[in-house]
Amino acid sequence: MKVTFIIKKSAKRYDTESTATIYLRLRDGRRLDSVAQTKLTINPNLWDEKNECVKSKAICDPKLRTETNEELRKLKGFIEREYERDKDNLDRDWLKAILVRYYHPEKFTPEGEKKQTFEQMFDEFLEKRRLSEVRKKNFKVVKRSMLRYELYVKKTKRNRKDFVLDVNEVTRETLADMWDFFENEYKYFEKYPQIYENIPEKRTPQPRGKNTLIDCFSRIRTFFLWCYENGKTTNRPFDKFPIEECLYGTPVYISLDEREQIWNANLSARPQLAIQRDIFIFQSVIGCRVSDLYRMTKQSIVNGAIEYIPKKTKEGRPLTVRVPLNERAKEILKRYEDFEGPDLLPFISEQKYNKAIKEFFKLAGIDRIVTTLDPLTREEVKHPIYEVASSHMARRTFIGNIYRKVKDPNLVSALSGHKEGSKAFQRYRDIDEEMKRDLVKLLD
Repeated sequence: MKVTFIIKKSAKRYDTESTATIYLRLRDGRRLDSVAQTKLTINPNLWDEKNECVKSKAICDPKLRTETNEELRKLKGFIEREYERDKDNLDRDWLKAILVRYYHPEKFTPEGEKKQTFEQMFDEFLEKRRLSEVRKKNFKVVKRSMLRYELYVKKTKRNRKDFVLDVNEVTRETLADMWDFFENEYKYFEKYPQIYENIPEKRTPQPRGKNTLIDCFSRIRTFFLWCYENGKTTNRPFDKFPIEECLYGTPVYISLDEREQIWNANLSARPQLAIQRDIFIFQSVIGCRVSDLYRMTKQSIVNGAIEYIPKKTKEGRPLTVRVPLNERAKEILKRYEDFEGPDLLPFISEQKYNKAIKEFFKLAGIDRIVTTLDPLTREEVKHPIYEVASSHMARRTFIGNIYRKVKDPNLVSALSGHKEGSKAFQRYRDIDEEMKRDLVKLLD
């Protein structure tokens, strides 16, 4: 199948007044060769027959060139999508009929039903798609950025003041332009403050690294696939816009000796910091995410073990994770058994918890240099480990140290709450020097 645009009229060299109708031609091998008239006209001397657009170097109104070329692009995309939907039922009149549908969509919308806006469609997706609250929140962040992109195009692109995001009209070029916007949004926040007044965020936009951008566009792709699968559109722009895999460095975690060093650190002068140190040690011996830790109550202890359903995966296939309490965990719980309230331990905000972790790491002398991957530059960077310590390091410490002992991902994932075959879990499988020595001994 091939869609082309042609004109059937020529003009004298210096004729700037004549106009010619632009025709659309659809060819599908020997079964179909149709020509139909569009509503576009052009001076023949401005027409680029080879590229089927207004000549790039011709002297003409820039608005004419932009609007004509954009309309040609939209029309071609529409015909290609409708062809895919109707290709088994084509006849000689199909092309003319489909142009009527393009120019008069209101005739094909059920009476009283209005076309959904992009925002309405995204909201329907969030309502009907099974998503955890965390994932739903992340999708909403992406939705707001896409709506700001729409405002950005209206404000900054020449002759695009009427631009609206339409799932039927998004192309590979649209996605590339959107990627650029997402990547530089932190700059536009200062340059175009009105956009952010209309669609605000709680936090000021920050530079996004490659992994973050990949994550954002993976969510956008999920939305478009849902639209396609639910008959909202026949457009599949991501077929021509591949997304790379995220690139992660080796997970950084502390050894059991370092964990003991933190546990034994004298924090008597900082009693509140000591409490957060105890919570970190507790998290490192049960291995949960901080979001799951903060949901735990005294009732989470069942027959000598912590039981919980990971929040990140409970909307898919809910799996109860049961982690037996070791002596250190029991000691910490006994230390705070008189703590009032339903919470398992005296939690503070996650932000303050992460700040406290960096502080007691430094005070405990946990300062070895580690190599991490800079999320923005994707270059390796050296840091004292306390600078990169966070609540997630407790989880990595649990997984990394158990994996070093048992070297069985299925056993470890049963305690960590990862799904079987999880790509995220594979990042924890750091083959250390001890494991390498064990492997080499197999050759003795």
